Amino acid sequence: MEDLKNKTIGSFVAQDFRTAAVFTKYQIDFCCKGNRTLNEVCEKQDIDSDVLLQNVYDILESENGNTIDFNSWPLDLLADYIEKTHHRYVEDKSTILIQFLDKLCKVHGAAHPELFKINKLFTECAEELSQHMKKEELMLFPFIKRMVKTKESDGILTPPSFGSVSNPIAMMMQEHNNEGERFNEIARLTNNYTPPSDGCTTYKVTFAMLKEFEEDLHKHIHLENNILFNKAVILEEEFA
Repeated sequence: MEDLKNKTIGSFVAQDFRTAAVFTKYQIDFCCKGNRTLNEVCEKQDIDSDVLLQNVYDILESENGNTIDFNSWPLDLLADYIEKTHHRYVEDKSTILIQFLDKLCKVHGAAHPELFKINKLFTECAEELSQHMKKEELMLFPFIKRMVKTKESDGILTPPSFGSVSNPIAMMMQEHNNEGERFNEIARLTNNYTPPSDGCTTYKVTFAMLKEFEEDLHKHIHLENNILFNKAVILEEEFA
């Protein structure tokens, strides 16, 4: 098991998404910072690596149940899934959340001025994610799908206009980091999505939706950073 301590957090979650619950419990970022080893994280956050590894190992050795093995999916299928599931989720929920946050600012802003900052942060997040997803849908994902089809047909890959798949991937990962940091601040300002004692039903619903949005974003980023992007780089190298 000692060798597993040098395995990255992202690769544990790519192997079995159920391990994400363990890392979340210890407040370990498995998506944007999933490239750190278990040892690195434990040293930085003063966590007993033996205890953490045992928790992770117990899950890996247990019955998998209905957990989806995204790591085994073809890249074109995974890209489609991310777009149709997580991209659509962001588009649908962002509009509703902005409406709710605007309402909370009007009704509760005087007593809870932090709502204005939360509203501003989430609005920025929604705008940035909208542009980010379009870049993936119009530039990166089509090239990944083209690589898959070219390999299946034993064809010759025409180089993309952006040079290498690593270039847009580096940009996407940096933007993932930006949104991860933004949501860290939202979580802090909301006291980890805990509504105040005087919070109305809309207050409670909005905070619950923000929490759900962050959880979906973590899974969304994990699927891209730790699986899709890594395998896309490897696939491109096969053509070279």
